Amino acid sequence: MPSPANRPQRGATSKSAVKPLLISAGVAVASITLGLVSWQATAPDESGSAGSASAAAPRTDPAAELKALARRDSGDKLAVGRADAPVVLVEYSDFKCGYCGKFARDTEPELVKKYVEDGTLRIEWRNFPIFGAESEAAAKAAWAAGQQDRFDAFHAAAYAAGSKEKGFAEPRLVELAREAGVPDLERFKADMAGEAGAAALRKDQEEGYRIGVTSTPSFLLNGRPIAGAQPLDTFTAAIARAKSEAAAEAAKQ
Repeated sequence: MPSPANRPQRGATSKSAVKPLLISAGVAVASITLGLVSWQATAPDESGSAGSASAAAPRTDPAAELKALARRDSGDKLAVGRADAPVVLVEYSDFKCGYCGKFARDTEPELVKKYVEDGTLRIEWRNFPIFGAESEAAAKAAWAAGQQDRFDAFHAAAYAAGSKEKGFAEPRLVELAREAGVPDLERFKADMAGEAGAAALRKDQEEGYRIGVTSTPSFLLNGRPIAGAQPLDTFTAAIARAKSEAAAEAAKQ
């Protein structure tokens, strides 16, 4: 994996910083899309009744809604790549997830090198802890490291081979922050325990649960679900397709 010093930084927008549980892609699409459709079917319409077919409250197209989840916030410290990149990969992950670690070590660096650096791809992280209190603590710690522009380095340290086996109790998280080069550890600890970090975590979790994410890692690539740490070829093919579609859409405008 590229060292944090050589990798585009999260939140960067300049051109110089242009940065599974194995199941079939078909099942992935069905699982996540049905989750979104279910949410929409039970969302209240303007009259307040759930599931109404009222013409006054048309439902959003599920595919468009999934694509719109890309935040494209140029100040997002947990994202890498240009905010206007034609392809956005949204990743829902847990630091205690072994398959997430496999993706982080084996696949993501290749995507960064091949697609983020040339401006094609943007990767947006969503904290989606599903393995208990230590998962949530690690998620808040990653967010806190990001506030000092060290998310990438913390991410690399937390997903290093053998790291999760050491656990994510607070002393270990502080050790990881130190390893990641977080400059102000007192601020890091305060941010890790603060309400802003907890609110950011809730936002990511609620988004994932709302669209039907149930396992990690799960991805949306320009709105198309990909479940699990799929082989690199799965991502490269999906990126090529999404880039072509984005170019075709741009040509129509």
